[in-house]
Amino acid sequence: MDFSQIALNNGLTFLAWGTLIILIVIAVFLVKLLIDLSALIKNVNQTSIMLNTELKPTLDELQATLQSINSIIKNTDNNMVNIKDAVENTFGKTKALTGSLFSGLIKGFGTMWKIFAKK
Repeated sequence: MDFSQIALNNGLTFLAWGTLIILIVIAVFLVKLLIDLSALIKNVNQTSIMLNTELKPTLDELQATLQSINSIIKNTDNNMVNIKDAVENTFGKTKALTGSLFSGLIKGFGTMWKIFAKK
């Protein structure tokens, strides 16, 4: 055989073995990646199950709290309406009383003025 033929065969053999080694290394890392992804997916699944079981009672408690706050606000609003009506009634009666007192006071001063003006 010719020397160039031997060099070509050696080069091709080295290329084949190098490619095989690189493919084996890539396959090992790919398998490791798949194992790690499988573990990650299991952890994510467990986390979501745990969140679901822990979050549901918390959300129920939050909903009950919000309903309590809503009822307190409604009661406060109703009480404020009652207070507003009471204040309006009080001031309305006071205004009527003050108006009648003021008109009576003016009539009284007018009568007194007439009495003292005649003298």
